Amino acid sequence: MTLVQMQPRSASAATVHRTVADAMDTAGPQVCDDMTIEVALSVLASARAEHLLVCDNDGLCTGLVTQPQLTAVRDSSAYTDRVQLRDILDSRGPFTSPVTTMAEAKHAMRGRRLAAMPVVDEHGSALGVLALAH
Repeated sequence: MTLVQMQPRSASAATVHRTVADAMDTAGPQVCDDMTIEVALSVLASARAEHLLVCDNDGLCTGLVTQPQLTAVRDSSAYTDRVQLRDILDSRGPFTSPVTTMAEAKHAMRGRRLAAMPVVDEHGSALGVLALAH
């Protein structure tokens, strides 16, 4: 019998191959894009969450909103009580896939100055949220 001595993988090698699925948090509160800003702020406060995942009527993730984003919209001169979440989301995304490497995801998030990004499956359904450590 021959013994094989195992060498631990270096931290840098483990980081390179780590995927978003390894680091993402659960999806957390999800709301429909027809929700108003005031109701979304109430949901955020009651859930004690940092963000809300926004989905369309088909259940597909359309984006993520935070309390500072919602507060800025509410405090703007163009705000009315009829403004819905779909009105403030630029377009679908940005999103990341659970199979994206952490290095790629961090690069994309830093380039866009994002603290968190939705993780979606191949159909566009929310699986979780990737948040960068502060």
